Amino acid sequence: MRIGIVGYGQMGKLIHRIALSHGYEVPEIIDPGSSSAEITARELTSISAALDVIIDFTHPEVVVSNIERYGELKIPAVIGTTGWYDQMERVAAIVEKAGIGLIWSGNFSLGVHLFFQMVENASLLMNRFSQYDAVIHEYHHRNKADSPSGTAQMLGDIMIRNLERKSKTVIDLPRGRIGDHELHLSSTRGGSIPGRHQVIFDSDEDTIVLEHSARNREGFAVGALVAARWICGRKGLFNIKDMMQSIAGGEKNR
Repeated sequence: MRIGIVGYGQMGKLIHRIALSHGYEVPEIIDPGSSSAEITARELTSISAALDVIIDFTHPEVVVSNIERYGELKIPAVIGTTGWYDQMERVAAIVEKAGIGLIWSGNFSLGVHLFFQMVENASLLMNRFSQYDAVIHEYHHRNKADSPSGTAQMLGDIMIRNLERKSKTVIDLPRGRIGDHELHLSSTRGGSIPGRHQVIFDSDEDTIVLEHSARNREGFAVGALVAARWICGRKGLFNIKDMMQSIAGGEKNR
């Protein structure tokens, strides 16, 4: 598999290292701001190598225009960039018109997506126990660009869909009492924490905490490479839940 990496920050560098250790070729690495000797081009227009897939960990301000370029090049894409989901309809139209495959996620850790399934099941169970309020809190390293994380927002979406008494997430500091229908999603930034997410169910009598803690960032990179293999040969817009269902035997056809 010949992989192009767009965005050569911490994740891009980690994906590069692990891809090479798995025997994959990485002939193109694109980043306009990096001074690394590994960079092959500054702009997507400079891509010249034949690629099987592109992995994009860039910035929400540029990712949709990047996806347009992947469509022009007819290259399947793995999008790990967060913060663009309000443009999902536009991206879906780009993918359909280009006839490419694209898989996106705010977090490509396979363990995180197993955690998502556990949270979904717990939320459905808690519909029967209204005495428990729900909260989400996440921790990340001090250099993380977005807050809350894409993963935390995905957790919030799961709980809003499945916990009947919650209909809205609140990510800002509450001013006054939080509404019974509101799900508070809060963040902490500091140190070198790779990622830690908690879903908390709290009552007057006790507290139940579901937690996923990443030991390092390698799980995110490995998951992105699994997604890169999976999207090759497929057409359409997918998220990682589609891939996980496929791996578990519930293939999604498009």
